This record gives sequence, structure tokens and C-alpha cells, in this order.
Amino acid sequence: MLPHVILHNSISADGRVDWFPADIGLHYEIAGRFGADTHLGGSDTFLGMPGSIPPEDESAFQPPVRDPADTRSILVMPDSRGRVRFWHALRQYPYWRDYVALCSTSTPSDYLDYLRQRHIGCIVAGQDHVDMRRALEELNAVYGSKTVLLDSGGTLNGVLLREGLVDEVSLLIHPHLVGGVAPRSFFRAPELSDANEVIGLRLMH
Repeated sequence: MLPHVILHNSISADGRVDWFPADIGLHYEIAGRFGADTHLGGSDTFLGMPGSIPPEDESAFQPPVRDPADTRSILVMPDSRGRVRFWHALRQYPYWRDYVALCSTSTPSDYLDYLRQRHIGCIVAGQDHVDMRRALEELNAVYGSKTVLLDSGGTLNGVLLREGLVDEVSLLIHPHLVGGVAPRSFFRAPELSDANEVIGLRLMH
């Protein structure tokens, strides 16, 4: 069974996700209202985070202590190419209670070993890239994911939107116009060949 997926992004008035001063406090205040048990972020988003990454120590290899009463969400990230190798640093943040990487059968075996040695959850779905439908079904079956907050860049958003996997779209629109000839929109996907593929929305709130 698929979980309920809510795409939540902060954008400029012309739909961009960069170059403007986003209200991060309000962004996550709104995100908290959804009661999501799973936070789905893109690997490109995390790889682009500023700041230095501390080196690993022995704590990176210790199994996590799981508290059944912990209501924080789990952090899930597609990483078929095995590029994210700083899960130990993500564990230092207080936002998440568990961590899961989404991989495919083409993911390098040394990355799967890396995850296993550090007790990072892993779901393998798809061949050349992550099959997001199967991955979401596995998240529901294995980790009990019921509500997924999709808080990512335009590429991952585009994959889920094109595959019909997003149930709600929440946009915090900022009073800024950015422009540009190749804008980084919150929805990036190949051009359509059929107007019937346009995604219609119904205003909920």
C-alpha cells in the first residue's frame, strides 16, 4: 500500500527554489502541521548543504537505540549512485529518529556495505534507478510509513509528480521574482508530448 505523500516547498512567486531569502522557520512550522512520519529528501539537496562534514568516529558504527515512544519522522533519501557518505553527520541532527537509503540493483556493492556497517536502513527497488512506487510501498510495509513529507528539489519532485505519487502539494510562496532562462523550478521533468498529461489540482486550503 502506498503512503500519503505531501510535496511541501518554499518558492518564489515565479516558482523558483533558489536565489531568494526563504522563510525557513515558517517553512518547517507549516511542515510540522502535516504530522508526517517520514521525511523524503533528495540526495542533491543534502549534497548541496553548506558547511564542513565532521569525520567519522566509532559512534558511526554503533547500532541506534530505538525508542518506540519516539514520534519524530524517519529520514529517507534516494541514492542509487551511492554518493551520500555522511549519514553519521545527519544523525547528529535532532529532527529524525531513523534513517533509510533508497537504492537500486545498480547501486555499488561497496555502498551497500557502507550502509550495512553503519546500521542505515536500505531498500533496494528498481534497476538503473530507484523505482519510487515500489520504494514507497516498501516504506509502508517495512517502516510503517503512512504520511510522507516530500521536501526536496525539483528533480525528485518531478519524478513523483510524473508518476502520480503525490497526493497533496503545499507551496509557501514568497514575494520575490527571480527570473532566469533556465529556472530551477520546484517541478522539473521532461517536456510533455500530450496535453492530457498536465496535472490538474484541486484547492484544499
